[in-house]
Amino acid sequence: MRGILGLLLVLLCAPAPANDQSLWEKSTLNRILKRGELRVGLEAGYMPFEMLDKKGNIIGFDVDLARLMAKTMGVKLTLVNTQWDGIIPALLTDKFDILMGGMTITAERNLQVNFADPYIVIGQSVLLNRAHEDKVTTYSQLDDPRYTIATKLGTTGDIAARRFMPRARIRSFESEAEAMIEVRSGRADAFVYDLPYNVVYAARFPDAAVHLKEPFTREPLGWAVRKGDPDFLNWLNNFLRQIRDEGVYDALYRKWFENTAWLKHVAG
Repeated sequence: MRGILGLLLVLLCAPAPANDQSLWEKSTLNRILKRGELRVGLEAGYMPFEMLDKKGNIIGFDVDLARLMAKTMGVKLTLVNTQWDGIIPALLTDKFDILMGGMTITAERNLQVNFADPYIVIGQSVLLNRAHEDKVTTYSQLDDPRYTIATKLGTTGDIAARRFMPRARIRSFESEAEAMIEVRSGRADAFVYDLPYNVVYAARFPDAAVHLKEPFTREPLGWAVRKGDPDFLNWLNNFLRQIRDEGVYDALYRKWFENTAWLKHVAG
């Protein structure tokens, strides 16, 4: 009994753990509130997540979520358009506060950044040159040296093409538009990329390519933040849970993924 009482006294008299207030002072969320500005990193061009309208403004599903996030925080929103292959380094060097560019959560990326809970799940699909419309019906048929596959550099589509179509010739490009020019011209046979983008592209340019609609991967997308910031992650997860519970998330999803009225406003 005396041993237990002694242990309790030691625990009660021991120094308290480091004050969590110090974590909060360093938190990105705290700095956002003090600055009065939420800086969001993305790359315009990934329909329907973020793209340029005819006036040069960035619009899309992620943009509406970011705008709602800033409103909830009571701060202004600044969008930082960043090239994809440098977007994680830009986050790590504080060019913006959060990466909301439709990034797939992977173990490799998670070594560099932390992810909030997935906000949408997608997969990779194929946009096919119309010359192959009756010859190729599944992604697996493209695993052949006769075919050239276009991908976007540094994306999970690039990784998936190399993994599932290792015998095909893979050509990577800086943007979706460049890759699709190759497919439409016949210099590439197919484009491997995220299902939502491919659905929208096929709806926008019905004569340009054939969409093989069945995704062949399953990929959760998440918002990325710098490591060592539990307060910001906690807030983001609760924000996502709240907008889902209130039906706001579903309304935005329908606007961008089930309705194509916004296509008339997109540049190009």
